[in-house]
Amino acid sequence: MSTITHVETTNGKKLRDGMIKSRKTRVGDVIIALFIFITMLLCLLPMVHVLACSLSSADALVRNDVFLWPKGWNIEAYKTVLTTQKYVWSLEWTAILTVACTLLSITLTVCCAYPLIYENLRGGKFINFIILFTMYFSAGTIPNYILLNNLGFLNTPWCMILPNCISVFNVIIMRSFFFGVPDSLREAAEIDGAGPIRVLIKVYLPLSLPVIATLSLFYAVGRWNGFSDALMYLKSSKAEKYYPIQLMLYNVIKNSTQTTEQVAQEGFFDNGVSKTIQMATVMFATVPILVVYPWLQRYFVTGVTIGAVKG
Repeated sequence: MSTITHVETTNGKKLRDGMIKSRKTRVGDVIIALFIFITMLLCLLPMVHVLACSLSSADALVRNDVFLWPKGWNIEAYKTVLTTQKYVWSLEWTAILTVACTLLSITLTVCCAYPLIYENLRGGKFINFIILFTMYFSAGTIPNYILLNNLGFLNTPWCMILPNCISVFNVIIMRSFFFGVPDSLREAAEIDGAGPIRVLIKVYLPLSLPVIATLSLFYAVGRWNGFSDALMYLKSSKAEKYYPIQLMLYNVIKNSTQTTEQVAQEGFFDNGVSKTIQMATVMFATVPILVVYPWLQRYFVTGVTIGAVKG
């Protein structure tokens, strides 16, 4: 009888402990969910505010009546932006430039990282040292400007393509991922007669889709949002056709402080630059790159090589 009572007491205690732990788990989940929700709002509300401002009337913006919902609905700002040939071409050119730079950058990153995984690579340690050295020490803006000037790249698209075509940090990430691929896969391909290039194409690249997609997104976002290089290296009036969208947005905001006559002389907007046009320009400069994220999100997965080799 005492044994049965002891068992019932023990089971009751375990049940109470389990219920307490379950309550603590639920409370923890609620706290985490609340934290994520607040973080999401902090990221989303500024974009909603910009959208509301771009769809509001100029009078409502002057009175500061707009927060998260448009006041005095008005789409004239979008019409003005979409009918301005200089802006439309800047958007198209930035898309072309982003795709070209991303393809070039990811190709160079793969070609730089892949040979470094071979232990018998001659001068491998020295190459690694040189790559890391450039990560910590750089020449600076003035030497880069002089170099591009001597090469004849100023006021050309090359000044936005070549200087930032490869990132040492991304090379290290790619190399580390290649190191994670089982050596037995490479050795099996080499036994079948595959050379280094074929091993790269048939073995490493198919297993590296997640890291390639991630680094491609990093390169694309960096190029799409970049404007400082264009601001420094595109100084000629003939180079205005190479202005990326972010530099065009910079000029829109800068021109908003000028008079209507000054802006009209520059041939950008006939009626001056209002705050609604600024906000509409921000939306057009931001939304396209945000659309890319859902397409690449499914590649953000770790452990794709788990199970590639049977133990």
